[in-house]
Amino acid sequence: MSTAVFDPTDPGFGADPWPAYAALRAQPGLPLWPGFGGHLASRMADVRAIALDRRMVRAPAAFAPPEQVRAMQVAGNFHDMPFHERFVQTSMLDTDGPDHDRLRRAVFPFFTRTRLEGMRGFVTAWVDAALDRLVPQGRIDFIADLAAHLPGQVIGHLIGTDPALAPQMTEWSDHVVSYFDIDRTPAKKARAEEATRLFAALLEDLHAERAARPRDDLMSAMIEAERAGLMTHDELIATIMQILHAGHGSTIDVLGSGMVALLDHPDQAALLRAQPNLMPQAVQEMFRFAAPLPFFHRYASEDLTICGRDWPKGTLFGLLYASANRDPEAFADADRFDVTRRPNVHLAFGTGVHVCLGNNLARLNMETLFTALLARAPGMAADGPVRWKQGLQAHGPLSLPVRLTA
Repeated sequence: MSTAVFDPTDPGFGADPWPAYAALRAQPGLPLWPGFGGHLASRMADVRAIALDRRMVRAPAAFAPPEQVRAMQVAGNFHDMPFHERFVQTSMLDTDGPDHDRLRRAVFPFFTRTRLEGMRGFVTAWVDAALDRLVPQGRIDFIADLAAHLPGQVIGHLIGTDPALAPQMTEWSDHVVSYFDIDRTPAKKARAEEATRLFAALLEDLHAERAARPRDDLMSAMIEAERAGLMTHDELIATIMQILHAGHGSTIDVLGSGMVALLDHPDQAALLRAQPNLMPQAVQEMFRFAAPLPFFHRYASEDLTICGRDWPKGTLFGLLYASANRDPEAFADADRFDVTRRPNVHLAFGTGVHVCLGNNLARLNMETLFTALLARAPGMAADGPVRWKQGLQAHGPLSLPVRLTA
């Protein structure tokens, strides 16, 4: 059994993780990564096989007795966090089997393409107003001035939160999500727990408001599901919180990495300006080219055979979606950014039962923003160095100076 030589804490990994992924794909089998305590799947075929197998689960509760689950929780330093344990570690993302399917069915109608198409006018109006303000400035930080705000406004509009709270919720989401990386410092732990506490308090207040005065939003719909016995109160709060986390950070990250790709490939940007109908394909390529959520895990819930060998129950696997999306066995010229790429069956949204619920919403945000930006600022260009997020849990720019020319 080989051992993975893999260090996502390296300072250069955030900006350029692709050589490290290529090195992993060149190793045979699923190498053990000691820093993770599990085996890494970096090739498309292996990642898909594991993600699509329902014997592979997100939570150890599916195969381990409570005392073992608690020991694993302590070993991972996910203990002594009352709010995090109550609302984050038991969310739909970390639930398996019938309970996961039940929760997903309750919220899925709000995330269909048809339903979300009704939000296109809201997204377009917000983008147009933002560009009215930003394009005349000439120079912006694409992340801080634009990308960091759009997803929060849109997901908040869907759920029913106050638009003014979007920046605060984005910060809380970052604190919660960052604690899932391998670097779980005491400071990160404290921030994740406090952010979860504040999130829960906010959502409890919103729940009380909508229970008294329902609206056409997701919170009101989920209150009806709670009253019908389709979910518990804690499940409702945890599900809304997870949707907010997923709807904020990952979309900001892919907006940023998509912008970098356009700036680094002006021929592709020019093609999109000439043929705006290519934008849906371009957005899919942005997700493939630099997946915003590079890494997820699964456990084997029973003894099983997969990826060419036997594995005992409880084996932990790390699924490197970003690496699979650059696998030359799955994509021709995989390291090339090509807005005309078809087919483009990438894994940026995952696959299987845990496929990303909000993928249609993320694509709507991106198609709207980049279509408007390319039309209104055809002379856009990089205007300084890009600063990237560090670690393995998320991939995207922290800062992206851009010059806009109307």
